[in-house]
Amino acid sequence: MTHPRGSAANQAAVSAALSGAVDLSALKARAEAASQQQQQPASGQAAGAPPSSGGAVIDVTEATFQTEIVERSMRQLVIVDLWADWCGPCKQLSPVLERLAAASGGAWVLAKIDVDANPRIAQLFGAQSIPTVVAIAGGQPVDAFAGALPEPEIKKWLGALLDALKDKLPSINGAQAGEPAEEPEDPRFIEAEEAFERGDFAAAEAAYQRILDAEPANELAKAALVQVRFAARAGQTDPSSVAKADASPDDLDAQFAAADFEVSDNRVEDGFARLINLVRRTAGEDRNRVRTHLVGLFELFDPADERVAKARRDLASALF
Repeated sequence: MTHPRGSAANQAAVSAALSGAVDLSALKARAEAASQQQQQPASGQAAGAPPSSGGAVIDVTEATFQTEIVERSMRQLVIVDLWADWCGPCKQLSPVLERLAAASGGAWVLAKIDVDANPRIAQLFGAQSIPTVVAIAGGQPVDAFAGALPEPEIKKWLGALLDALKDKLPSINGAQAGEPAEEPEDPRFIEAEEAFERGDFAAAEAAYQRILDAEPANELAKAALVQVRFAARAGQTDPSSVAKADASPDDLDAQFAAADFEVSDNRVEDGFARLINLVRRTAGEDRNRVRTHLVGLFELFDPADERVAKARRDLASALF
């Protein structure tokens, strides 16, 4: 499950770590001795206070390594961030990791280690370049990567880890249990969608209309109603609609049917162009009918769709 990146030397080191060549408990004696010798508190801690364990982000030294990484990883996924103040990519990666840790709900904790202040930890992991990120679970490395990856890749990496470890670490299941439950589906929409799926467009339209009667501002129902009405119209068309329209260029209903068929047949630009040309050839109430039908077709698509944007420009040119 490894995803090491960076130099060949670093890849080899990370691979060695993940194969079990690194024994994190080897630092235990050294950590205990160092903590006994320390006369000053660790950075960010009050005198006599134990290492912080409540936050999503913790600073770790050799003295706190055993407690904050090895022991903590028995119950919670620990993501180790090996960084240095002079490292540019570290300054890009660390804030992303910190934000994701804070949003994890306790599923994992970020352990930040300054490699300049703690060179023996960096040596332990065999880090040949930084940033290097190592996932620790059950007292051992389970995965790692080197370099400042894009946030989507980091999220994917973390998601795979959490999924793989959810039955082994209580913090993951606890965090997931604390997530808000998904809202149940609205039975009114279920009724409408089931009618649409079985081809009963009249029932689907009526169901969506009932929603809008009760909630006039319900945008989801509005958009669905547009789709249902179009599906009902387009279902009455076929390739012959285009031939009929071409034979009767002034028959508005024939042109509307042809445009509906072209849009339903994924010939969207052809359908739009047909009605825009009709706008140019008509006036008064006829022109208004064509414009209204065309704007209705626009509503089937995302407003940002370039085909819609171009057709709107062409329509404005035809009108004015």
